[in-house]
Amino acid sequence: MELVSLVRLEGVAKHVILPDDSRLDILRNIELAIAAGDHVAIVGRSGSGKSTLLNLMGMLDRPSEGAVWFRGEPVRKMRKGRLDKLRGRNVGFVFQQFNLLAGRTALENVAMPLGYASGRAFWNRRRTATAMLERVGLGHRIESTPEQLSGGEQQRVAIARALVRRPALILADEPTGALDVETGGSVMALLDEIASEADAALVTITHDLHVAARARRHYRLEAGVLTPFDLSAPAAGAAAAAAYDRIEIAPELAESVAAAPVDAAAPVDGEPRDAASTPSPEAEAVPEAESTPASEADPVEVAS
Repeated sequence: MELVSLVRLEGVAKHVILPDDSRLDILRNIELAIAAGDHVAIVGRSGSGKSTLLNLMGMLDRPSEGAVWFRGEPVRKMRKGRLDKLRGRNVGFVFQQFNLLAGRTALENVAMPLGYASGRAFWNRRRTATAMLERVGLGHRIESTPEQLSGGEQQRVAIARALVRRPALILADEPTGALDVETGGSVMALLDEIASEADAALVTITHDLHVAARARRHYRLEAGVLTPFDLSAPAAGAAAAAAYDRIEIAPELAESVAAAPVDAAAPVDGEPRDAASTPSPEAEAVPEAESTPASEADPVEVAS
């Protein structure tokens, strides 16, 4: 019997019509299948369509051509209400700029998606959110607001919020882009660990090869075309560098990834920053391409 993919894209294309009536092709003939427990990295330059692809996988947008399937069902046939509930229960989003609610505590931010739940999940939302914050190492910071947290701590709160409903699919858009290398490596190790525990699929959109190397499957997105490539980081530095050259990354970065992989046990940045250096929690994660945002009623949309 053929196994059903968690999410599958078949012949997916996305384009927009510009003011001069010309057509801008963002994605072209995308073929991709993601299974439960899978970890996929998609590497591409800014403007290559990575965020548009992520939004299509997360059912925030619809393709111009082709089909998106979720657990064997075509998304295009789902009514909006059902699609919103399906996304809310099954998809968690982690963004580069954290998108935490300003002035709200870490506990309130993480509990927010459970406000759309029902029954026991709704009534136990504070207890569940507290447990998730403890799981990411922030049990002592539950009453802190984003302004009082360091960048690493803010991203851990965002991860806890994305995972609090135990989604089947986790979509991470440049999750370490606003962090230093050491903190970013620790955050990705935590995200990998929690996704593995839940047997959730993890798709990471990134331009950082250190982050991409953690995945089991790797894709390159360029000019809207998605192609697989080998980024297994073999011991031989020359072989790894050749793989990285294919995605046109500086050779010195390729050599550093091959010779010095990120230490997954590195501690996460835990000291609060000065107010002037803390990223604004109100900053929005802007997609590289013209993707359509979800409605504000979306239960797991982190920008709510």
